[in-house]
Amino acid sequence: MTKKLIFFDIDGTLVDHEKKIPPSTEQAIAELKEAGHEVVIATGRGPFMLKPVSEALSIESYVSFNGSYVVYNGEVVYSHSIDPVRLAELSRISIANKHPLVYMTPEGMRTSTHQTAYRDDDNEPLKLRLPPLEPDYYLGKEIYQCLLYCKEEDEVYYKENFSELGYIRWHLYGSDILPPGGSKARGIQALIERAGFNNEDVYAFGDGLNDLEMLQYVYHSVAMGNSPEEVKQAARYVTKAVTEDGIMHGLKMLGLLKS
Repeated sequence: MTKKLIFFDIDGTLVDHEKKIPPSTEQAIAELKEAGHEVVIATGRGPFMLKPVSEALSIESYVSFNGSYVVYNGEVVYSHSIDPVRLAELSRISIANKHPLVYMTPEGMRTSTHQTAYRDDDNEPLKLRLPPLEPDYYLGKEIYQCLLYCKEEDEVYYKENFSELGYIRWHLYGSDILPPGGSKARGIQALIERAGFNNEDVYAFGDGLNDLEMLQYVYHSVAMGNSPEEVKQAARYVTKAVTEDGIMHGLKMLGLLKS
């Protein structure tokens, strides 16, 4: 079989909702690598957040921050950060609105404020599990992604006034903020070019709204069975849920692993 390049999202794809890797998935990834295929993580997480999964599965290549920071076999092959002037404006306004803004670098993350407009709301942003406070963390650093904590109706203001940025909502109170043109698809494109694969030899598995561009871009795209309907519609194939050995099932369905 011709060598293939396979991208996997993490949350809801490689790991279940308890953040555990199903044994069948560990076996499937090992068999792919034994067969000579290349395996890559494609995630909204930063490099410092994906280590438990990458180390458990011995994966050294990844598309992180939803495509803004890409590493192929230990080498950074693509990076795209948020403009620092615009980030300073965004930070000032979000702090004034008591909407925490989390600044993310490959090494770590810090938050702009621990104040929130939703202190009395039982559903406040992930119970305010915010990283350490450091309002000036972004100064002098490349920030590849931010997390903005606000309600969807409040996000309208940011979309209108910072329209060049990308927004991916993943929680009632949380959105990823991406650099202009940022997406997993853009990061994957850069890695494909660097690795030298033909598009017909590229596969991708995902389950979330931040996987839409990836699944639309990659030639052989697979949505997990636990995906929203919108994500399933964007993919060429649909496999079983992550908790139903969806990765193993999907790879066998595609003929990448023996049935």
